[in-house]
Amino acid sequence: MSTHPNRRVVIAVFPDVDLLDVTGPAEVFALANRETGGRAGYRVQLAGPTAGVVATSAGVRLVTDLTFAEVEGVVDTLLVPGAVDLHPDGPVARIDPDVVAWLQATAPTARRVASVCVGAHLLAAAGLLDGRTATTHWSTAAQLASDHPQVTVDPDPIFVRSGKVWTGAGISACMDLALALVAEDLGEDVALAVARQLVMYLKRQGGQSQFSVPLSRPAASRRDIDELRMYVADHLDADLSTGALAERMCLSERHFARVFLRETGVTPAAYVEAARVEAARRLLESTDEPLEAVAAGSGLGSVETLHRALRRQIGTTPATYRRRFRTTP
Repeated sequence: MSTHPNRRVVIAVFPDVDLLDVTGPAEVFALANRETGGRAGYRVQLAGPTAGVVATSAGVRLVTDLTFAEVEGVVDTLLVPGAVDLHPDGPVARIDPDVVAWLQATAPTARRVASVCVGAHLLAAAGLLDGRTATTHWSTAAQLASDHPQVTVDPDPIFVRSGKVWTGAGISACMDLALALVAEDLGEDVALAVARQLVMYLKRQGGQSQFSVPLSRPAASRRDIDELRMYVADHLDADLSTGALAERMCLSERHFARVFLRETGVTPAAYVEAARVEAARRLLESTDEPLEAVAAGSGLGSVETLHRALRRQIGTTPATYRRRFRTTP
């Protein structure tokens, strides 16, 4: 746990910044204060290139507490949201030179630095991601990799920690990142209490994909296939063989396999394995359960099957994955 008695969080704001990137983490830190009776000690300040009102991308206006030049003293957490410009080919992360210059001057003395969504592009432009692995919103990951080849860009995770630098995906993932910061400071129980106050369905861990397995596939034209996908997610330890799923759908195995592939783009076996690997990833990140328990809890059955599935799906071993994404003791 952090020993900082007063956790000053400075959030950079600038024209057209994404509103939720700013307010989401601020709300998490405020609730952490409330849940601990003020013991958390978070003090959030908004800093911008100039004093006064800042218009966000949502049209809602924020007011800075101080200018970049006025940010003096110890900064515990430096949080950098992002902004995009819309081009015909899709969104392009905006690089604000004032923010970049301020980051270069301020980040070295901050205890930790975190970006939200496309704010990772600002960290990269300031040279803070060189030699590190980072993530960003999936829609600008290719831009980040192209603009900064010295950064290892992983477009999949909700957030990535590399030393004192954290990068988060977009956009609602700002809540997950902020909860992880709270967990680092105050422990998992406080972070879970904050998540409950936010009525978040699940406090997602860092290695979770920006899209869960159901969301990574388009909605099927057949309602019964979508219902089956939800059944799979809720019954990972059941018999989910193609034959068993076909029987549940009252279809022949051959016809069911053909329909499922047409509707989802993957075979039933591949879909089931992906869902089970997603559950295994959650267990590896959020628990210290032995691999036997992870394999059983995710429906993969054996440690050998767990190893093979993770190798096939994400190209790593359970132990390596746990070392990288386990962010709290």
